[in-house]
Amino acid sequence: MPLRHLASVLLALVLSACASIDATSTQYVGVAHPAPTDPASVQILREEPKKPFDRIGEVKIDASTDPAPGVTEVEDKLRTEAAKLGADAIVIVYDRIQPVGAYVSGPYWAATVQDIEGHRLIGIAIKYR
Repeated sequence: MPLRHLASVLLALVLSACASIDATSTQYVGVAHPAPTDPASVQILREEPKKPFDRIGEVKIDASTDPAPGVTEVEDKLRTEAAKLGADAIVIVYDRIQPVGAYVSGPYWAATVQDIEGHRLIGIAIKYR
């Protein structure tokens, strides 16, 4: 009985480990490069704020969809990457589930192609004036 329990726990850990989040951040050339900020203070916005700001870089997130990471994990990754750039906020400009690859199976003469989908987010890191 304990061995079965251990096997089910290991299986659950393996399956939860399959959710992935890849992040890249890019500073814009020719703009100020502020010191990193605290990730907890970075706001996630869906539209440009009313107060003045400067665009300082971009953050791109690619996440799996099956299984998908939690929303909190994705938001934490956005905040962490934007904070590295010194951002006060990040404005989401692209948020889609899209094909990121394909899986081909079967024999050559009767192959089937299945899309592999991923969740892509792109945000503009901003610094308030």
